[in-house]
Amino acid sequence: MDYEKTKKILKLKKYSIEIILILVGCLFMAFGTSLFLLPNQLSSGGFAGISTIVYYLWKIPLGVFMFVLNIPFLVLSYFRVGKELVIKSIIGTILLSTLIDILDRFQPLTTDKFLACIYGGISMGIGTALILKANASTGGTDLLSYLIKSFHLSIPQGTMIVIIDIIIVTLNVLFFRDVEVGLYSAIAIFLMGKMIDIIFEGIYFTKVMLIISNQYEEIAEKIGKDVDRGSTGIYAKGMYSNQEKMMLLCVGARNDISKMKKIAQEIDKHSFIVIFNAREALGKGFKKQN
Repeated sequence: MDYEKTKKILKLKKYSIEIILILVGCLFMAFGTSLFLLPNQLSSGGFAGISTIVYYLWKIPLGVFMFVLNIPFLVLSYFRVGKELVIKSIIGTILLSTLIDILDRFQPLTTDKFLACIYGGISMGIGTALILKANASTGGTDLLSYLIKSFHLSIPQGTMIVIIDIIIVTLNVLFFRDVEVGLYSAIAIFLMGKMIDIIFEGIYFTKVMLIISNQYEEIAEKIGKDVDRGSTGIYAKGMYSNQEKMMLLCVGARNDISKMKKIAQEIDKHSFIVIFNAREALGKGFKKQN
């Protein structure tokens, strides 16, 4: 009985956190749309781009038209994707549409298109990432991507969203007869994507270094002593030489990696080194796991 009660409490806590994330995410998205992008005729792609054209053409509130556009996709998603996602998407869609129309009554924070695309794109990215963390959507191309996946189509979801956004931004350029609208909108979409990466995937950027050397033991020992970073030995085989080798895997911050590289080259000037970026590192010495 206690187990079931605890399970219900944890489930309720999870849903509460998700609803809060959706609410805050919608606030950020509405803020970026109504106070930066919309008054400057800029688009973040998706249904917001179509609604921007309708807003200036027939003066229909952007939020209202966005919600109307989403209705058929929400209905189809209920049968194709799942009840839980659709419920959260309905909440997100209604919240975003309402907040956009409320904030649209206020004066824009800037009429400079360059500033608008930067701050609008950042705000939209933060909001979208928070909603993604809640495993929800605000409709539009996000919901469309879930539908595409449900039909098992061969078109990658990301590719489809990019194509749709390009078409919609192009329509904005043609409607407003201003190439700069498209150029600034592209910056906003780029920044939006970057913010999603930073928030959704993590901000703890690290680097990974692979070292192949016959003096791997000495290199690993010195890295541990001087840089205070561990190394992992991985058995490898050189396909050209047909010889078995030991490869060191080292992870660290940018300044750690430069020290590690210097150590490896000082000990063995013929060592083979590969360095590449890692989005996030979890565990001892790095970010703690949730």
